[in-house]
Amino acid sequence: MAALRDLVGRVARSKASIVLIYGETGTGKGLVARNLHAQSARAAKGYTEINCAAIPGNLLESELFGHERGAFTGAVARKTGLLEAANGGSVFLDEIRELDPVMQAKILTLLDSRRFRRIGAVQEVSVDARFIAATNKILLGEVQAGRFRDDLYYRLQVVSINLPPLRERGDDVIVLAQRFLERYNATHGSRFTVIDPEVRRIFKAYAWPGNVRELGNLLERICILEDGDTVLARHLPQRILREAGKPAPAASPAAAGTYAELSAQFQRGLIRAALQAQDGNLGRAAESLGLTRHALRHQMLKLGLDG
Repeated sequence: MAALRDLVGRVARSKASIVLIYGETGTGKGLVARNLHAQSARAAKGYTEINCAAIPGNLLESELFGHERGAFTGAVARKTGLLEAANGGSVFLDEIRELDPVMQAKILTLLDSRRFRRIGAVQEVSVDARFIAATNKILLGEVQAGRFRDDLYYRLQVVSINLPPLRERGDDVIVLAQRFLERYNATHGSRFTVIDPEVRRIFKAYAWPGNVRELGNLLERICILEDGDTVLARHLPQRILREAGKPAPAASPAAAGTYAELSAQFQRGLIRAALQAQDGNLGRAAESLGLTRHALRHQMLKLGLDG
């Protein structure tokens, strides 16, 4: 993380006008983009984030470039686009791979000329902005498969920042976990300050398919739903224990008939019956049990009912 922080700082302070961030989902591409803006000479200007996968292609052009009054049905007034509003600042194009071929061509022209036209306009508008793009795909592979323009690919390859997945970051996972606990203790009034050594081993052995986002969500759930000051293995979902090489704890013969085990069996039966009655719908099953969907899901994980 220290090496990445230094790299982000150098790029932020540079004059590079195009930056490409590679990383799996959940590695923190958006956080890096915001830091690139915050540490740059453009920090006092606007930062505009655009998720290219979340806006339908027929609306994205209007959102980015804006339009003139009467440009199309429903355009009752002139609209300033996100690019124009970000003039002087930074524009973050998240999941740029998801742009359709037409928008890829328009973005290429924008990056080359720093000019664009609002929909329905005659005159071009100039924009001075740093463009930060991000993708969770290997763009060269997308080019070879014919899904991404090769000229746009090479235009984006000015400065690249690669975010390694959490499973490749060693002890960083423990540092991040401590930071998350500090944040969520302050937010939720919990008091988790210690990570049990066995949990540390599990965290470093687990593959974290959801990366930093998965780690943060797990620790926030623990801070909300568990008590104490130490994160223990029993606070973790069974799937993490299994995938990290630690078998789920089994009750000893002497303890098989204890109240705790009987209670767990009773709860499993209740949850299974509720799910069956609601055709497997988690939300409706939670409502029938008087729980939130989140609380029911957490209880299922603790009881080994995750599927």
